[in-house]
Amino acid sequence: MAKYLLNDAVSIPETAFELSEHLGFSTSKPAMWAWYEMSGAVLSHYVVDQQTRLQGLFNWFYKDLGFCARDNYFSVEAADLSYCVLKRQGNSTTLSILLILLAKQLDLKLEAILLPGNTVLKSQVNDVIKYHDPLTGKELGRHQLHALVRGEMGNAAKLKPSHLKPATLKRLISRMLHELKAGCIVNQKFESAMECCNLLLQWHPDDVHLNRERAFIAQQLGCIKVAMSDLQHFIDLSPHDPVTELVKIQLKELSQHTQVYH
Repeated sequence: MAKYLLNDAVSIPETAFELSEHLGFSTSKPAMWAWYEMSGAVLSHYVVDQQTRLQGLFNWFYKDLGFCARDNYFSVEAADLSYCVLKRQGNSTTLSILLILLAKQLDLKLEAILLPGNTVLKSQVNDVIKYHDPLTGKELGRHQLHALVRGEMGNAAKLKPSHLKPATLKRLISRMLHELKAGCIVNQKFESAMECCNLLLQWHPDDVHLNRERAFIAQQLGCIKVAMSDLQHFIDLSPHDPVTELVKIQLKELSQHTQVYH
């Protein structure tokens, strides 16, 4: 795969479409043209009242255009913004990205909230803050937000103020890449999963858990020395992590394998 350098000067949807093409999932040009058509059409819903404008956006997006959650929710396709804009199916992150972009066309403020395992939308109209499910557009109360956190982290998990902090563009693109990586692993597209890890490590070089994930992927590709190097890196930098002892066992097992070159 050609080297694709991420930097802080990213933009959506361009960066997301380019990443999809770089990873070999879809070509960026048809998705970009579909986006241009959609971003122009949404302007017909510009009305004076902001709340009416926001509700009109949701009605148009879900009812008229038919955007919805993809049945195979954890697939590469659900996490691919190009696929989402072309097929009108996605996951909570890709649907959120499109709605944020469309809202901007209507001078509306929508932001992504990255809950553990779920992306939700935050709107602010006339100083009133509301949260929305990007899969349906329906409003979410704090009890429902807390339920999403508990569903991912366990019943003892609390809904913290940090959970409701709007995501930066860098964090939003990073989440999309994490979800693409997970879809690749599920579909056994390990070369693409490896490239997702490589791209994420450009932005987050201190995230040793990415090294551990890359070690697993490298092992699936038969690149044992690469896997061993990543596992050793994890052990060196995370001696007190609860999984470090398990990682040491993995490293010992891998040391008994012969490197397979690809």
